[in-house]
Amino acid sequence: MNDVKKTSKVKTFFQKIKLRFKKIGDKHGEGLLGTTFIAPYGLAFLVFIVIPVFMGIFLSFTTFNLIESPRFSGLNNYVNLLTVDEKFMQKVVPNTIVFAFFTGPVGYALSFFLAWLLAQVPRRSRTVLALAIYSPSMTAGVAMSVMWKIIFSGDRSGYMNSVLLKMGLISQPIQWLTNPTYLMPIMIVVTIWGSMGIGFLAMLAGILNVNPELYEAAYVDGMKSKFQEIIYITIPSMKPQMLFGAVMSIVGTFNAGAIGVLLSGTNPTPQDAGQLIVTHIDDYGFNRFEMGYAAAISVVLLIMVLLMGRIARRLFTERD
Repeated sequence: MNDVKKTSKVKTFFQKIKLRFKKIGDKHGEGLLGTTFIAPYGLAFLVFIVIPVFMGIFLSFTTFNLIESPRFSGLNNYVNLLTVDEKFMQKVVPNTIVFAFFTGPVGYALSFFLAWLLAQVPRRSRTVLALAIYSPSMTAGVAMSVMWKIIFSGDRSGYMNSVLLKMGLISQPIQWLTNPTYLMPIMIVVTIWGSMGIGFLAMLAGILNVNPELYEAAYVDGMKSKFQEIIYITIPSMKPQMLFGAVMSIVGTFNAGAIGVLLSGTNPTPQDAGQLIVTHIDDYGFNRFEMGYAAAISVVLLIMVLLMGRIARRLFTERD
């Protein structure tokens, strides 16, 4: 009898060990499977994002012209950027601030407003309108610039000049894309027109997923207007989508600077009217081949994007 009890205890003990090892194996197996799926993306992120960023930071402390080997120059590039490069402080930074304000916060607010308006219309009409608003964001920058160049062509055949001449508002064609007075506003309009992309769709999805019972309860409690509905119900209920839209808007704003070069056809743009940080980097990197200095400007741009991203996170991250 005792031998039978001992045998059952031994079996129970080995069964527990077998079960424990099985759990460990299943756990590590799931981890290995997850690692296998994420490995291609992780490798691409390392090769195309992490390594170039660190290489750019390294090159920003050197003098490098693509022919000779990089020579360490310390903080000279940053000192020259802030003290010697008058164009950067007098033209590029103010232009970038103006451009970023109108295409960033204003474009972001317009994306939310359009998404909210579409959420009020029937489903079939909403689908057609959403596609119409989203489609410009899928257009490549070069193709988009060709279309806008036709509209703002500086001769009588340009659509804008043709309309204004027929209406008698102007007597001579206006050189829209080479006149410093008009280039920046046109850049802003073109960029906003093409910025209703993934962030816009995320906001639309967020608004449509807000629980309708929240609106009904709020109106029962005394809410009286659509504005109060947006402020107290809609925005607090879709903060993740608002954060995603803000990050996409920030990144898109700082990446869209090349539109000035595409429209005007020159880098630098006429009288630096449309010169932004992105085009300033291209000018020094690919026109003057001062790669070290261009890398320093890129690091400054990276810091600006990170700071804007932190601000967006503070505004839209949900707090417990």
